[in-house]
Amino acid sequence: MRGIFLAGLLAVACSACAPASFDTATPVLRLTPDTDWWRPPPGMAIGDISAVAVGPDGDIWILHRPRSLTEEEQANAARPVVRLDPSGAFVASFGGPGVGYDWPRNEHSIAVDARGHFWVSGSFRGDPAEADDAILEFDGEGRFVKQIGQQGASEGDGDTGNVRAASDIFVDVEAGEVYVSDGYVNHRIVVFDRDTGAFKRMWGGFGSKPPAQPAESAEGSADGEQAPHFSELHGIEKSRDGIVYVADRGHQRIQMFTPEGRYLSQFRVDPGLAEPRTASGIAFSADAAQRYIYVSDWGNSRLLAFDRKSLREVANIGGEGTLPGQMKGPHLIATDGDGVIYVAEVQGRRIQRFVPSAGER
Repeated sequence: MRGIFLAGLLAVACSACAPASFDTATPVLRLTPDTDWWRPPPGMAIGDISAVAVGPDGDIWILHRPRSLTEEEQANAARPVVRLDPSGAFVASFGGPGVGYDWPRNEHSIAVDARGHFWVSGSFRGDPAEADDAILEFDGEGRFVKQIGQQGASEGDGDTGNVRAASDIFVDVEAGEVYVSDGYVNHRIVVFDRDTGAFKRMWGGFGSKPPAQPAESAEGSADGEQAPHFSELHGIEKSRDGIVYVADRGHQRIQMFTPEGRYLSQFRVDPGLAEPRTASGIAFSADAAQRYIYVSDWGNSRLLAFDRKSLREVANIGGEGTLPGQMKGPHLIATDGDGVIYVAEVQGRRIQRFVPSAGER
């Protein structure tokens, strides 16, 4: 394994990264970056990688964008959804345009549920008539199951049948629900029935009703802590103890809710750094209590860890670049059963993983 061992709050090859503040009662995480765990098979081209997920059997699922490749490279491109076994060996690839569904024009998020089905969203929004306004479900062999919403059909934050360029998905199989971060154009979390696709509920920042037209622009407000509405809402995950976490990227914060949408609390993610779009992807540590929450900082090329109880930052790593521990476009993230963190790097076109020491998983 090629990588640099991280002890304490070391920001690898990143002199611009400020040291993290942390509660001295909380152990400092030690993570080893690994960029060599997976390579595409010879002759297979992989484009911008937007998302990664871990299936119930430990397989790693990658979502990439074949259209980001050159015309020559596209001839050898893997299909958009790539499945790897836990060792990183290629298993199969799925997805792409087909009969009976609207495959997204710009692949964005992938979730794999406890049944092994994968769910995909897209983020194209250039032409409203062709916008990615749907969520797709496929079984583990790539067979189409259903579509929630229709291409180019969204009517905004009040729409109960469509999304608009949804940024992330979480599937709660036990509750039979699908949580969607509908935040690139809209400003809400929306929940659908997993089996029927029927609308169930939605909410906005601080648990409020999603706005028809929010006061702040899509770039967010100067006071991200108090901004009443979401701005570029991104990652979404639900912890085992029933808390829904969402990454409000434009406001540099994570907000927490009950499954019904009641606001609980929030914490900031890298406020005041050079790039204002920070909190992007969310994942949890593998221990039963999910002690740590991991957050990718899209704009500043960092991966951070917070203690879920104290909400204190306990580790950060990163800096823009291609060396192990550096990142280019850290987007959506996931963890496996051993606590290994997988980071999808869009511009870096790789999945870098970070391996905690044995006592911190």
